[in-house]
Amino acid sequence: MSSSVTSTTSGTASGTASGRRSTAAAAVDRAKAEGRAALVAYLPVGFPDVDASIAAAKAAVAGGADVVELGLPYSDPTMDGATIQRAVDAALAARTRPADVLRAVEEVAATGAAVLVMTYWPPVDRYGVDRFAADLAAAGGAGLITPDLIPDEAGAWLAASDAHDLERVFLVAPSSTDARLAMTAGACRGFVYAASLMGVTGTRATVGAGAGELVRRTRAAGAERVCVGLGVSTREQAAQVAGYADGVIVGSAFVQRLLDADGAAAGARAVAELAEQLAEGVRSGAAAG
Repeated sequence: MSSSVTSTTSGTASGTASGRRSTAAAAVDRAKAEGRAALVAYLPVGFPDVDASIAAAKAAVAGGADVVELGLPYSDPTMDGATIQRAVDAALAARTRPADVLRAVEEVAATGAAVLVMTYWPPVDRYGVDRFAADLAAAGGAGLITPDLIPDEAGAWLAASDAHDLERVFLVAPSSTDARLAMTAGACRGFVYAASLMGVTGTRATVGAGAGELVRRTRAAGAERVCVGLGVSTREQAAQVAGYADGVIVGSAFVQRLLDADGAAAGARAVAELAEQLAEGVRSGAAAG
């Protein structure tokens, strides 16, 4: 039996967000208007605990993140590297649930940042696709990033996201054909997530050499906004990617700061410091690009 996150019994989120929801598309467009790329920060809900993960996400926003991806813990990931898996395993052991993720969305969205939930598909399917979409919208979430779901198998999510005005972010990779890029670009709302290399997440010495070409091909296929993830961990790498992408996605480097920290408060400070460094990078990279 899978140890994945189970659905809550409540049909609503812990509360509703006031005012209009912030969207990732608007955040990327604002950054572009400022002559820079957007900074997108990933953090899993529930590590080191739910409240501390919310504080860390807010710290990322305070440090300069334009968009926050909140990870819904899942036991059978296909894309997460060792760093994120360590944090997610701890969150699962502490019984982090979709209700906790929705509460985190509401609290982080209250900062004004756009908040996407990064999730594998089985927990959403188990919760109920339309129900999850409704609860996510009520919490102020912008939409979902679904790394294991492709547009041609996403009929239920396409319908639910349309019904609740949510963004949907699908992934492309260097191996994607031109036809696949066009299908994905047409299905996305918010931005297209370009995986800079084949494999799992994690910090690396260099960003995938084909990332720039993948961004070019994805734009040529019709994508309005393309953000690059997998491998970015330093100010210099963020600057490099900002020279050709609309957004720079960073995950493992933020999670590593939490893993290394001596306590929740220190973890939040470390996340804010890294966000500040990366925000400097996306500004300097766009200026040089």
